[in-house]
Amino acid sequence: MDKLMQYQNIIKSILNGYEKISSQVPDPDIDEVLMFDDERSQYLWFNIGWKNGRRVKSISVYVRIKNEKIYIEEDWTEEGIATDLLAEGVPKEDIVLAFYDPESRKYTEFAIA
Repeated sequence: MDKLMQYQNIIKSILNGYEKISSQVPDPDIDEVLMFDDERSQYLWFNIGWKNGRRVKSISVYVRIKNEKIYIEEDWTEEGIATDLLAEGVPKEDIVLAFYDPESRKYTEFAIA
């Protein structure tokens, strides 16, 4: 299996696991949505709906694969998806914490870009 397909499968598996855990405490007014776009290598877990007369729309995790690296664009999980990626064997050099500006990334233990 090539690296791209391997990373796509790892990301989808992790996000499915997050959604499964989260769905154990459902909110009938809020839909949890997983979106997987293998063609463009973009993966999204978000919430959408209405609560107390207000629109709810929030991204929990947004990850994309670019230049053979996993870019974590948004991550509001407790432990961080990077932790799960490492546990699945993805090397730190292939993970970019893209929610940090490029200058700040050099202070992390992960890839700059």
